Amino acid sequence: MKLARTRSTAAATAVLAVLALATACNREGTDSVASGGDKPAIGIDLPRSDSDFWNSYAEYLKKGVKSEGVKALPISNSQNDVTKLVANVQVFQNTGAKAVVMAPQDTGAIASTLDALASKKIPVISVDTRPDKGDVYMVVRADNRAYGTKACEFLGEQLGGKGKVAELQGALDSINGRDRSEAFASCMKEKFPKIKVFELPTDWKGDVASAKLQSLLAQHPDLNGIYMQAGGVFLQPTLALLEQKGLLKPAGQKGHISIVSNDGIPQEFDAIRKGQIDATISQPADLYAKYALYYAKAAAEGKTFEPGKTDHDSTIVKLDNGLEDQLPAPLVTKDNVDDKTLWGNNVG
Repeated sequence: MKLARTRSTAAATAVLAVLALATACNREGTDSVASGGDKPAIGIDLPRSDSDFWNSYAEYLKKGVKSEGVKALPISNSQNDVTKLVANVQVFQNTGAKAVVMAPQDTGAIASTLDALASKKIPVISVDTRPDKGDVYMVVRADNRAYGTKACEFLGEQLGGKGKVAELQGALDSINGRDRSEAFASCMKEKFPKIKVFELPTDWKGDVASAKLQSLLAQHPDLNGIYMQAGGVFLQPTLALLEQKGLLKPAGQKGHISIVSNDGIPQEFDAIRKGQIDATISQPADLYAKYALYYAKAAAEGKTFEPGKTDHDSTIVKLDNGLEDQLPAPLVTKDNVDDKTLWGNNVG
């Protein structure tokens, strides 16, 4: 893939250098580096460590680096801070990265950094999030609009097409939050017009979700459905709040609030088994890590890809700013929660 060139100002370079020094302590240490011999170096930034999903992704990445013999630079963690991500990427540039793996949580603010990498001919693999602008070699991601649609269809059928649903939205400045929210809203309007949806933006923060849900329950104690866009941050505070209010009724019992989530972490599977929630959509943390490294190595070696079906049950689609490999993300309910092929059943 041909990467676009851009011109950086001296001032921007100086700022990036200062930021890189300021966040040097954000590195995870030399144990993150695999012995890759003469292989091209790969820079890897983890997006955050406050989510069970992303912590699982990090573990899969580290295992993949070792098992695949990837020459990884010390892995960094930008902790949901685009300023830290910019600084970490600058360090990757300065230490010889031939490709960069990142998962920008603010998909709008990363454009100038992608342009800077493109000007250096350093390809970027973006995991789980699709940058709004700026060249990417490959986005490794599931179809997030399908998340919203699947959640809507499941809840709509569970509620018999009527009721009140709280939607714990992610950050609406991220492509994932927008995709899930827009698809959920569109599906509800078209297929279940008698269901009232209360949209609660949370910026992917569990405490914000809990506070807003508590306020909503005070106004609408007859709430009978919840869609959590990220179980990794919303599951525990939501279940704790419902239990505190005596609303955590098991599935099948009168008064049960139907809950569908997104992520596919082990804790969600346990909650499904206990009847606390009804379903989740398994976001493939294992495949995100596997194919992030796969495409990073391919990019560093100068390989290219075309849109179309892959050999791993996914589809590569053309974007305005690159390509996206849309990995499968199955709906998990009590009927298939013990399926051993689900990554959430294989953690640890």
